[in-house]
Amino acid sequence: MEIHVPAGYLRHVVLFKFKAETTQAQITEIEDGFRAMCEKIEAVHGFEWGRDVSVEQRNQGFSHCFIVTFADEAGRDAYLPHPEHRAFVEQLKLVVEDILVLDYWAST
Repeated sequence: MEIHVPAGYLRHVVLFKFKAETTQAQITEIEDGFRAMCEKIEAVHGFEWGRDVSVEQRNQGFSHCFIVTFADEAGRDAYLPHPEHRAFVEQLKLVVEDILVLDYWAST
């Protein structure tokens, strides 16, 4: 089986561990909010996300993975201080216990 991942793009991977008291409605609001934020920021080249479905139970409490794709470092560097991103981060502080971020250059 061949898996195609476009090489040369910068991937920004974000994992969320929600606070125990976070409701499903709040989680859905975050999922929708992340997507909406990315649609408003021109530097975002691609966006995808999903909930953990691993049977290995090694997620250490992280339940959601979001991947934001940029054409280059300049795009990522414009995204991080963008007002839409900053507002979203403030919203996260209310419901997220921990965040893990990893950036990498996609290669095949």
